[in-house]
Amino acid sequence: MQAKDRLLALAIVLVWGINFVVIKVGLAGMPPMLLGTLRFLLVAFPAVLFVPRPRLPLRLLLAYGATISLGQFAFLFYAMAVGMPAGLASLVLQAQAFFTLAIAAWLGEPLRWFNLAGMAIAAAGLALIGTGAATASGGAHGAMSVAGFVLTLCAAACWATGNIVSKRIGPVDLVGLVVWGALVPIVPFALLSLAFEGPARIAASLSQVSGAAVFAVCYLAFVATLFGYSMWGRLLTRYAASKVAPLTLLVPVVGLVSAHWLLGEDLAPAQWAGAAVVMAGLLVNVSGARLGLRAAKRA
Repeated sequence: MQAKDRLLALAIVLVWGINFVVIKVGLAGMPPMLLGTLRFLLVAFPAVLFVPRPRLPLRLLLAYGATISLGQFAFLFYAMAVGMPAGLASLVLQAQAFFTLAIAAWLGEPLRWFNLAGMAIAAAGLALIGTGAATASGGAHGAMSVAGFVLTLCAAACWATGNIVSKRIGPVDLVGLVVWGALVPIVPFALLSLAFEGPARIAASLSQVSGAAVFAVCYLAFVATLFGYSMWGRLLTRYAASKVAPLTLLVPVVGLVSAHWLLGEDLAPAQWAGAAVVMAGLLVNVSGARLGLRAAKRA
């Protein structure tokens, strides 16, 4: 990988890792479904007027927007609104890798030994993190609610489903897919906001919006979504997935560190241990094929 592309990859990892802290900042100024509405409204407009629609069936575009955009972020935003710490959210969301494997296996794709080993290790780590909901102090920064933990896993499952949809879509202009896919969740997010947050709360949030909330919405729309996904697609077109995909392991590292430094989140010992175990499971899943190939060559 060229030096400039390494720097680009590092920038994407930093953007996506800090993204979870920014979500917390946004949720401090507005309710979760309204935040989702504004995020995807800015992603889609005015870009949709200039970016050509990707050439794919409408049903796949709707499925992509409903899973990657609506499902993932509706669950994630609400999870963080009801007590999921930013750092742990960045880690637990990586369970999408194992949900993706499970869905693919259900659809008939074979699982390798390192996939199963990684899933088992990560499941043990998630169980440890789950115990943190009972051991972390309710008043401490970083204390996790059970509801937040479960909802984050639901977000990971939606992301995984979206990964399967993306695979069915195949090669396509990623910027166009992100922009046009962002049209799908706008109305559902707005309806959810009206139903759960109410017109009075929406009006109050918009009339008293803070500079921090405006920054959060713009960051989520333009930096984390448009820049992050488009540049990530650029790297995937230039290099093998085996070289690019492992870089996502750094996202929860950045998420945990930035949440600790910027938000003062302190995790329970069991949660730190669980985080390390989940990272080990992700590493086994990503690197298992390479390690197995090296062992076979040596043999």
